[in-house]
Amino acid sequence: MKPHRGFLYNSTLKTITSYIKNNKALSWVLGFQLFRLLLLPFMGLMPQDAYYYLYGQNLSLSYFDHPGMIGYFLRIFSEIFGQSIFVVKFTDFVITSLTIYSFYKLSSIFLSKHRMWKSMILLVSTICISILSFNSTPDVPLLLFWTLSILFLYKAIFEQKKWFWILGGITMGFAFVSKYTAILLPIGLIAFLSFSSRYRKLLISPWLWLSIVLFVGTTFPVWWWNYQNEFASFAFQSTERTGSISKFEIQPKNFFGAIGHQMFLLLPILYCVFIVFSFKHIKKAILKFKLPSQKTLFLLAFFVPTFVGFFLITPFYWVKLNWMMPSYISGIIIAAMYISRKLVKVQLIFSVVFHIALATQIIFFFVPIKSDDTWVGWKELSEEVKTLQQEYPDTFLFSMDGYKTSAQLRFFLNQKVYAQNVVGLNALHFDYLGDDMEALYGQNALFIDSDKRFKNNNKKGELDANVLSNFTNVIELDPIVLNENSGKARKFWVFYCINYQPKK
Repeated sequence: MKPHRGFLYNSTLKTITSYIKNNKALSWVLGFQLFRLLLLPFMGLMPQDAYYYLYGQNLSLSYFDHPGMIGYFLRIFSEIFGQSIFVVKFTDFVITSLTIYSFYKLSSIFLSKHRMWKSMILLVSTICISILSFNSTPDVPLLLFWTLSILFLYKAIFEQKKWFWILGGITMGFAFVSKYTAILLPIGLIAFLSFSSRYRKLLISPWLWLSIVLFVGTTFPVWWWNYQNEFASFAFQSTERTGSISKFEIQPKNFFGAIGHQMFLLLPILYCVFIVFSFKHIKKAILKFKLPSQKTLFLLAFFVPTFVGFFLITPFYWVKLNWMMPSYISGIIIAAMYISRKLVKVQLIFSVVFHIALATQIIFFFVPIKSDDTWVGWKELSEEVKTLQQEYPDTFLFSMDGYKTSAQLRFFLNQKVYAQNVVGLNALHFDYLGDDMEALYGQNALFIDSDKRFKNNNKKGELDANVLSNFTNVIELDPIVLNENSGKARKFWVFYCINYQPKK
């Protein structure tokens, strides 16, 4: 007699529940992810969310600021589930959850079961994973494909499974189509093979070079878009930053700021473990000419260029908090080899306190954020702008804060909203959306300008010279003030711009 289907379901559910109860580490991992999932409905749309959603709604081979992988994911999820703030956040959550699972598969190769679960707790307890789960950035898909690349390359090299060279090449390419930082993946691969006495012979293997060819082939759309657009994206990401670093001006604020950011993302215990094992391995290599085991060397090849490399330039250049994130994948596996159970518990205490504070801020917004980099006020702004458009019909909308207000209004109003390209200034990817400024000739406009420091309800009282030079007249209207006398208070200046005369 066959078992009843309901019996099989209940039996399986009991087995899974029992396993989770008996595995405290897994309970922590699932607990952190459930916590993040439950917070998603309370999250408003960040400017980055809106901007990369704009990527997905304007499909292209690549984009001005970054390659387009995050935009492609957002487009896929919005096509399946519809357009909403929750769907945007859910996209990030799902991709990051896949990263966590990929990390589980990767760490289980290098670590004993006990240490593997240590590494899982260290990973999911970081603020980094929470940020990636809540906020759309190129780093979200980057970390997924970075993790998969290391996993596949390990299997290709250490387990001699040749087909994984193909998978490794493709995922390295997908990582590059996520963010240019992924160029450090093939660099790390070549570095490992060069320093490895056992696997150096693979440098002349056709499978390695097939992997590199597939990497280049997968990234071809990014190169082709740059070729068609005078390499604008590559220049934007490299020329200005290289120039700043080459000045070689020591700025302690940048150095200590970078340390503060990394301690926030990793939490103090894990960050200090990173510093300690980095120092130990580098000291052995330089002073004793002693390299670690082949597996540890492999992990270091994908850690040192990103973590140590960016750390070395912090005294001279402002290193953004997310630049070192890819190094966390192999770094946490190495950290799990050293860290004690007691320190893992301390890490968890830090993490729980930080996450409770984070949840409190997200839900109740106790601490006002005097910046446009916030999730509050944007939807309310769009409602106010709708009313303004009824009072001033046949006007187009634009803003001049890079991308933030324009992208947010595009999302909520579901209409064209322009950026500072209206007045002839560079406007990131808004310059590449194919908008014809000449077609707006003679029209009136509403210019929305955020008052980031919001101190009073007064008008701005001054007009931007670039706006004045492109319209025959500009009249300042009453500002839009949202959630007055609360922690969520926002203020936007409003200008009615008459008779658009774009400069050629």
